[in-house]
Amino acid sequence: MQTRPAAKPHFLVRRAQLLHRRASRLHSSVRALLWSVTAGLLFVVLNSFMRGLALQLDPFQVQFLRYLMGVLVMLPFMLRAGLGRFRPRSIGGQFVRGALHTGGLALWFLAIPHITLADTTAIAFTTPIFIMLGAVLLFKEAMRWERWVAAAIGFAGVLIVVAPKLTGQAGLYSLVMLASAPVFAASFLVTKALTRYERPEVIVAWQAISVTACSLPMALLHWAMPAPGQWLVFAFCGLLGSCAHYCLTRSYAAADISATQSVKFLDLVWATLIGWVAFGDAPSRSTLVGGAVISASTLWIARREARGR
Repeated sequence: MQTRPAAKPHFLVRRAQLLHRRASRLHSSVRALLWSVTAGLLFVVLNSFMRGLALQLDPFQVQFLRYLMGVLVMLPFMLRAGLGRFRPRSIGGQFVRGALHTGGLALWFLAIPHITLADTTAIAFTTPIFIMLGAVLLFKEAMRWERWVAAAIGFAGVLIVVAPKLTGQAGLYSLVMLASAPVFAASFLVTKALTRYERPEVIVAWQAISVTACSLPMALLHWAMPAPGQWLVFAFCGLLGSCAHYCLTRSYAAADISATQSVKFLDLVWATLIGWVAFGDAPSRSTLVGGAVISASTLWIARREARGR
């Protein structure tokens, strides 16, 4: 009796397998940078949708529904793989990370309706500075001079963007956005610690669960029923956010957390383009000049990291 030949994998599956093989040959620092760049692009797209929703609904309700949808998007995959695979080794660590991230998000959502997407992204670039300092102090990571130089140049680009706008009401909300940076940095440092004994998919799943639980009380204060179209946008944002946090967690697992922070400055390019198209936020001269400085630092450190230690 003749056996039927095994079916060939789908074209997309074969391409994904080929891409995976090629990526596995790259230096771990380069893989971490690629994961980080992908995460940054996804986060900027997500933030553009979040800004639109925050202009229509209460910001804290938007925060809660975005992470609730993240849980619902991941639930079928969790059930298929078995819920036991998503049992964390330290549920306390997962909720510490969730509480910190919720605090950063609360400040972020307060500010996001009042400042442009490009300025929001530029101010958020102070987070890598706090992450680098924390990585040195907490994890004793080797902080090579190239990373400090790239961070300093990138931060100079941020100052070029932000400094002319720190006046009036927009300046107040810019400071609120700035206050979220060290809180987010603490959250990401906890994530790095969790990658030592938790799988990326477990961290992403429990972040969505913990942030949803922590955000619910704030969301109930000014609840309004979203329209059907808004529910669809929330579902898409849940998918985007889960994918972005997965890429970010993979980047932290692949290399030192400080090695991935300089490429975050590239997010300003994506934010400027999307803000221009989606909200009509034409980039100012200071944003363009600062973006050029940031891009130069990103390209330089990427080449340095590609050479390895």
